[in-house]
Amino acid sequence: MKMLLSLLLIAVSSAPVMASTPPAPTSREAATTIIANLRKVVADQGVERLEKVRIGGIDQWVSIRGSDRRNPVLLMLHGGPGWVAMPTSWYFQRGWEEYFTVVQWDQRGAGKTYAASDPATVAPTMTRERMIADSEAMVAWLRSEFGKDKIFVLGHSWGSYLGLELAQRHPEWLHAYIGIGQISNAPESERRGWAWTLQQAMADGNAEAVAELQALAPYAQGRTPVPLESLFKQRKWLNYYGGMVHNRRGGDAEAAAIKLSPEYTDEDVAGIWKGNDFSMQHLLGEVLTLDMSTVRELKTPLFLFEGRHDHNVSSELAAQWFQSVKAPSKQLVWFEQSAHEVMIEEPGKTLLTLVQQVRPIAERAGDAPR
Repeated sequence: MKMLLSLLLIAVSSAPVMASTPPAPTSREAATTIIANLRKVVADQGVERLEKVRIGGIDQWVSIRGSDRRNPVLLMLHGGPGWVAMPTSWYFQRGWEEYFTVVQWDQRGAGKTYAASDPATVAPTMTRERMIADSEAMVAWLRSEFGKDKIFVLGHSWGSYLGLELAQRHPEWLHAYIGIGQISNAPESERRGWAWTLQQAMADGNAEAVAELQALAPYAQGRTPVPLESLFKQRKWLNYYGGMVHNRRGGDAEAAAIKLSPEYTDEDVAGIWKGNDFSMQHLLGEVLTLDMSTVRELKTPLFLFEGRHDHNVSSELAAQWFQSVKAPSKQLVWFEQSAHEVMIEEPGKTLLTLVQQVRPIAERAGDAPR
């Protein structure tokens, strides 16, 4: 009894000291070390690589992770342009790595790749055709590096444009193409996003938002690129009303997660927004003039993962295009609690769909361990 009382007295007397000590981690380095150790690939056949690859005349960064190098390769093409997925993949990707060898690639002018070259030298090469050629070269490198006849390509938002071009030009390289936040008729998507946002602002009695949005009219008319200043005003209020992340105002949580990326140094994190702005300035306006709904046939299986509440890139329009396109097989999967960031908003359903619906295509082709 005396011993128990003594232990209680020690605990009580030390409580103020413990309460005044901040909980770990107390720095970005400590936090990223914890995440890196927790997600470390320790499987016997595993692969965990972070490296530069020479693509299109410049060094471009990739992260390659998986529990079994015999698994099918899945290349994710990030959105934006410039909105890299590598620094948030620690959150949504870990489960994928048990079933795929997952490749995150910071494209030309974005993320770690932006920091690896002189922007002034790269700027003249920031064209759609160069980005497509980079994507082709990356797929070719992965097929050679891992001895694969085919891989999976997953394109998100801007990356869905690149992915759809790959699916059209090189169907023989792909097990399937997966689009998330798929670009279809981009000008019409912009118009619908503007109209939806204005409707939300009017219902909310938000005079500031209504005035800013109405001042943009007529918005995204014809095939003339939308001035980026106008686009950013539309996006500011669209994001505010949950058109990018369902039931959240903006993507602050997703942006903050970048700071916890083990792949990114402090310098990398500081440069992300420079790369994002650089890529948008060179590519975004033109991309939003494209009508990809003219694509009527693919010769590779097609999957669309669409957020029901996506007004950033209209999921309604993507679904309409999906109904019209022919493919050897196709599947549209709705994510009812998501907007534009499906893999972050519903990571569990994303994983299940990849494993249960997508991976079996590779299994049937003999490109997966049993």
